[in-house]
This record gives sequence, C-alpha cells and structure tokens, in this order.
Amino acid sequence: MSSLLTDGSLAVTVDGMRLVNPFIIGSGPPSTNATVINKAFAAGWGGVVAKTTSLTDTEVVNVQPRYGKLHSPAGDAIGFQNIELISDRPFEDWEVDFKKVKDAYPDRALIGSIMECYDKGRWQELASRCFAAGCDALELNFSCPHGHPETGMGAAMGQNPAMVEEVTRWVVAVAGGRPVWSKMTPNITDIRVPARAAKAGGATGVSAINTILSTIGINLKNLRPTPTVEGHSTFGGYSYRAVKPIALRMVGEIAMDMPGFSISGIGGVTCGADAFEFLLMGANSVQSCTGPMLQGFEMVSEMGEGVATLMQQHQFATVQAVVGHSLQFFSTHHHLVELQAAKKAAKAAELANRDTEWGKKDFVAEAGQLVSSKE
Repeated sequence: MSSLLTDGSLAVTVDGMRLVNPFIIGSGPPSTNATVINKAFAAGWGGVVAKTTSLTDTEVVNVQPRYGKLHSPAGDAIGFQNIELISDRPFEDWEVDFKKVKDAYPDRALIGSIMECYDKGRWQELASRCFAAGCDALELNFSCPHGHPETGMGAAMGQNPAMVEEVTRWVVAVAGGRPVWSKMTPNITDIRVPARAAKAGGATGVSAINTILSTIGINLKNLRPTPTVEGHSTFGGYSYRAVKPIALRMVGEIAMDMPGFSISGIGGVTCGADAFEFLLMGANSVQSCTGPMLQGFEMVSEMGEGVATLMQQHQFATVQAVVGHSLQFFSTHHHLVELQAAKKAAKAAELANRDTEWGKKDFVAEAGQLVSSKE
C-alpha cells in the first residue's frame, strides 16, 4: 500500500466526513460483505459504499451468468455490463458486518447504500438501523437500472424528481445531521433535475453516475443477447472505461448548476489520471466499482500516486484545490464562436499594422482603416 493513501497528503473532508483519501469503493460486488470491505480498506481505500441493502423481506433473487464484457479490437476490456441485483443477504447480517468493519477500521468512511419501495416507514427503519450499526453516511440508491425498476424501485424512483425529493427528505429526517448522498441515474434527459430535487430534500450531496442501461451485444453464433440466462437476457447496467466521458459531463453539469454541493464522482475510473479528471470536473470524492472488480483492490496505490504526481505537476497544494478547477473553461457554443471571431479580428488588426501587408487589398481602403475614428 502506498503511504500517500494514509499520510494525510490526500485527505479530504466531505460534508463533515473525513476521508484519508478521496478514493471510495463503489457499491457492488467489491463491497458485498465485511471480508471484502476490510480487504479494500487494507489496500488503502479511503471509503467504501457497501453493496445496496434492503429490509430482509424484500425479495432479491440473482441469476447467472450476470456479467458481460465489451472488448476493443485489440482485446482490451473497455465496457462491462451487469444484471446483478442488490444484496441478497438478510439485513441482520449486514448489521453485524457494519459493526465488524468499523471495529477493524474506525478511521475509514463506511457508507451504507439503501434501497426500498415507496414507503416512508421502510426507508426510515433501514436508514436508522444502518446508522445504529456504525455507518458514517448513507447513499440512497435511486439509480439501479435493471430488475428493481420493474417493482418501482431504483431508477424508477430516480427518474421521478418529486419522489427523489420526498424519499430523500424521509431519510434526512432520521440521519441526525450525518451525510446523505442521493445516487443519480444517468438514464434521464437532464441529470440536474433529480440532483436539484435531492438537494431540495435535504441531501448533503449526490453520487453520479450509476450504470447506463444497455445491452453488451448479440452473440452472432446463436443470435441471442448476452449475458444469456436460459437463452434470454435483459437490459443491464453498463460501466467501465467507455462510460467515463458521459460521467464526466454529468458530474460537470451538476457541479456548475449547484456550486458547493458535494458530488461523489463515478463512472469509468481505472487509474489516478481518471480520478484527477473527476476532481477537476467538480467531484469531491471519486468512486470505482468495476475497476477493482477487474483490476483488484491494489489499483488504489497507483490512483494515489497518480493524483499526487498531477497535483505536484500543476501546483495544487490540496485535493480540495483541484475540485472544480476545469469548470471555468466550459462555455456555450455561441461563446466559442465569439471567442474565435475575436481572435481572428485581433490577428487581422495586428497584420494590418505591418508594412509588408500594404497593397494586398485596396490601398485607399487600407489607409482609411488606420485613420483615427475621431477625425
């Protein structure tokens, strides 16, 4: 483990929660029980968002196979699809695991991820029990794109801003001032709308983005979609390198729309350079889920070294100083046209003052351009 991950040089405080570094395991298979969460912390991750949980009587039945990869022509994995559901473990087991993790790593951020049906009592019970078991913060899963939306959960809620606001408010009411992040679905026209709703509901921040609804492709031998379960499939969540440009755009849109509102950036983070880009686009912390699934928990050492090197190269003293730095360089297309026209006009004016340019056009007109407008 790189010492940079725990020596304080990359430490950040987000919504009052201290992270020894801004790198967080995203909710999913790399955070599916206490054993794997502790392995992540041992490798140096600053925080972990546990796999999404619900109350025990919520039916969760996974299938297999449930993953698919998209490869480049060179054979590199660039995209990853999953049709995996939330945790199928009894919530009582999670309460035990949360306590185990906090006993082993009291200095690390343990973030519970919760999802329920549209029922105030169930959301508040689940949230309260997570905090009582030791979670430092909660992430509200309004964004799982497959399976659960069929029963009105996950992205079905995240695509309804009024519901995002209301459910967020339910959880904030029992959070006791602790951080609550609403996790945004990218499967929507304008991600700023549910993000505004989350803020209106009292969320301290958002996580963005969850996976993009997709199909990884068709098996051209049997003409069936993959991953294939008993000859059939369903649309699932797409992640890894290929989604990063979309995720960066959406993080930037939220950051520019609501300055100062915390964002945990997610989507295609595989290395330190990727993480640095998310920070530049306004993320206060950076999550990765598919990355450690395919590269291992140890990838966080390179992330720390990569971010530290880029901070030194660009003379940033702290991680917080990086956050949002590149947003100042985004504008509208209309403004880009104006900037380009102004530069061309300035160049033309500069050339007009050179003796070598005389005579290339009408001489009298050229001379007239150099007469003071006051005469």
